[in-house]
Amino acid sequence: MHTVVVGTAGVTASDVLAVARGGARVELSEEAVAALAAAREIVDALAAKPDPVYGVSTGFGALATRHISPELRAQLQRNIVRSHAAGMGPAVEREVVRALMFLRLKTVCSGRTGVRPEVAQTMADLLNAGITPVVHEYGSLGCSGDLAPLSHCALALMGEGDAEGPDGVVRPAAELLAAHGIQPVELREKEGLALLNGTDGMLGMLVMALADLDTLYRSADVTAALSLEALLGTDKVLAPELHAIRPHPGQAASAANMLAVLNGSGLTGHHQDDAPRVQDAYSVRCAPQVAGAGRDTMTHARLVADRELASAVDNPVVLPDGRVESNGNFHGAPVAYVLDFLAIAAADLGSIAERRTDRLLDKNRSHGLPPFLADDAGVDSGLMIAQYTQAALVSELKRLAVPASADSIPSSAMQEDHVSMGWSAARKLRTAVDNLTRVIAIELYAATRAVELREGLTPAPASRAVIDAVREAGVQGPGPDRFLSPDLAAADAFVRDGRLLAAVEKVTGPLR
Repeated sequence: MHTVVVGTAGVTASDVLAVARGGARVELSEEAVAALAAAREIVDALAAKPDPVYGVSTGFGALATRHISPELRAQLQRNIVRSHAAGMGPAVEREVVRALMFLRLKTVCSGRTGVRPEVAQTMADLLNAGITPVVHEYGSLGCSGDLAPLSHCALALMGEGDAEGPDGVVRPAAELLAAHGIQPVELREKEGLALLNGTDGMLGMLVMALADLDTLYRSADVTAALSLEALLGTDKVLAPELHAIRPHPGQAASAANMLAVLNGSGLTGHHQDDAPRVQDAYSVRCAPQVAGAGRDTMTHARLVADRELASAVDNPVVLPDGRVESNGNFHGAPVAYVLDFLAIAAADLGSIAERRTDRLLDKNRSHGLPPFLADDAGVDSGLMIAQYTQAALVSELKRLAVPASADSIPSSAMQEDHVSMGWSAARKLRTAVDNLTRVIAIELYAATRAVELREGLTPAPASRAVIDAVREAGVQGPGPDRFLSPDLAAADAFVRDGRLLAAVEKVTGPLR
């Protein structure tokens, strides 16, 4: 099994995906263990002094004014975890919790938190044992970190609360730790706070969303090309020289992908035949501009994610010169903004794909295709209601595009008076990515059927490869009406697991 070694300099997006989705093992580097021990010595020295230090010998948030005596500090650390594990609602996905735990471990291993090496090792042990704390949907405001979600993870480290075992069964965390020979941790000064104070949940969901969107944007280029082909459109608008004079990188990449798919098509260029038209509709002609803008938004989001992956997010932090200082680095604004940007881009990509689908089904705009791509229109309804489903999904995408990060509700007796709502932005982006996959799958379903209905015209080799592969995957072609949901589900799986891209790239080579 693949192993990810966590050092002091952060981790990569591929590390997060390997642990969260691939079940990779986690090890601490010798450098990280040494940094953990050195930082802990500084915290222990401060704890022994009479002067109050936030997070070490004081309360938290609005209660930071109270100096906590040494005999109560272990209780203080336990109490912050227990009281902050206040999430409600359904449990979030296993991959999200694993990303959350791994990214908290990343910060702990930076040597900037003052957590003992044995606590970090226990965090790794839980990941390696496949023990996943139950984390609930609601509880994070995205400031002072993802407090409630991280608290539920810290609770499991203490052998409290519930967790899911490697078999998928939820049990008391104490039972699962004992079954895997893991000793619960006894938290000391600052450790409870350090385990809760990070943007790890929203960052993990950002990393996974970017990976999914990378597949979806290339898939959308393929379905846009198929729709252009089915509508007898022109590929002249995809010429590199046209995109060079508006030099957005994402736009050029999207146009190049569409050209690669359409190479050798016998369907393009017929826009001057029976019903001459000078230009294709915007949803066809402007596909690279819209998808390209989304790609460039992803590039910015990756920059933010990479910076966060290299960050140590905690408050207070142990600095290289030995100072322990309070800060505001736990604020989720940088991550929250790009999560919202991506939801906006996803909504627009879904919107333009739905417009192409609708055009394929409308006999007044489809340039010779049967109404609703039906076998016997009137007796058969064809894909009429598939477009309804797609429209419903797009409407939901638009609602999900309303930014969470524009909201703020003060908390902690006005001490935390401006929050990011980054966790909420991440949760709705996950839903948006899920729905966008379905939207693209419906365009794929309609476009492949439409291409096959263009009798006497030969599609591009890449298009033919897609049609063959999707039919082999159980998505049926033209014919009389049938139970449609299974076909749509099969098309969704075909896009979601990357088979669409695999079929195309066997002909075109890797898309951009």
